[in-house]
Amino acid sequence: MESIQAIKQRFGIIGNDTGLNRALEKTIQVAPTDISVLVTGESGVGKENIPKIAHQLSHRKHAKYIAVNCGAIPEGTIDSELFGHEKGAFTGATNSRNGYFEVADGGTIFLDEVGELPLTTQVRLLRVLENGEFIKVGSSKVQKTNVRIVAATNLNMQKAIKNNKFREDLYYRLSTVEINIPPLRERQGDIHLLFRKFSSDFAQRYSMPSIKLDDDAVKSLLNYRWDGNIRQLKNIAEQLSVLEEDRAISNKTLLNYLPKSTDSSLPAIISGKGSNDFNSEREILYKVLFDMKGDLNDLKKLTMELMKSSNINDFKENNEHLIKKIYNSNSEKEASEDQIQVVPIERRVKNSQFDYAEAINVESLSIHDKELELIKKSLEKNKGRRKLAAKELGISERTLYRKIKQFNL
Repeated sequence: MESIQAIKQRFGIIGNDTGLNRALEKTIQVAPTDISVLVTGESGVGKENIPKIAHQLSHRKHAKYIAVNCGAIPEGTIDSELFGHEKGAFTGATNSRNGYFEVADGGTIFLDEVGELPLTTQVRLLRVLENGEFIKVGSSKVQKTNVRIVAATNLNMQKAIKNNKFREDLYYRLSTVEINIPPLRERQGDIHLLFRKFSSDFAQRYSMPSIKLDDDAVKSLLNYRWDGNIRQLKNIAEQLSVLEEDRAISNKTLLNYLPKSTDSSLPAIISGKGSNDFNSEREILYKVLFDMKGDLNDLKKLTMELMKSSNINDFKENNEHLIKKIYNSNSEKEASEDQIQVVPIERRVKNSQFDYAEAINVESLSIHDKELELIKKSLEKNKGRRKLAAKELGISERTLYRKIKQFNL
């Protein structure tokens, strides 16, 4: 069995990250078997190296190795590409054709971006994995094939299964062994090493001196997110090699070539013109919790003021800004059925400026008594005229009627 270092030299793999070494170690262990392998990782991390290694270290190394980009083949022709078709099977099928599974019999097929396969094709692929059988498009004859399948995807497969985009049984068939390639940002010790290798390669290709980064530029290189991973790093190295006359690259020069990353490791509220766009559900939850905290603090303050106040008009005038703030905040929350209701006790009347009294009246016995006292005083002051009493209290007549009935006034 070849060592990890020998494999790196043989296949041109650069890096000493533990996550990368673990992936290569698993590949070396599984290569001599016929076990199906699923390679996962972000786009640009180098997933295509794993099936090549698995093929070359297996007993199939002298047979064919075919790499298929499932996302690049139109849905209407992918069955024909993979399994072949008979003459006249569809418009334009002037001749019969052998598919990849027939051509690669005895070898290895690498299905890149397997998560992009249509559901009908997934059913056909599952049959190949289970018993090695397939049927050409337009044929009724069952054929046999002996291929080793290595698949790769950058999708979240559990999410794809949940959304009915990928068959769960096929996923478990493909992922007998799952090998994950870590993103470049988690391989910080390998970033500058890779950059120097790319710079050297481009210097030889274009017959020019190799570029070098100053210390600050190296720091920026290491701290950058690299959403495009190794592919993006190689692209930046090539741009700098070709476009910059000065071979010494400063931090300022490097930053001109690095796109600004929009990702943040912390939850953040993105502001815009009335926009409530978020990067994730977690950020929505954080916003709701922060809003709830502010509303509860304001509600506590209003409750204390209400308990101390003997004049409802003075209370409303002194705390009008807080009343409006709570009303507006909760009105926004009620507009979405998916958001948490801060005060689910009673539904407020939208035209009311004093509707918080309905929302907090069951919080404690003292608040209950205070509300009863206010209603009694208002009715006495307005000589039993409910319309005037409701207006003074800042609630609707319907709400006042309900309160009168509730308190047996």
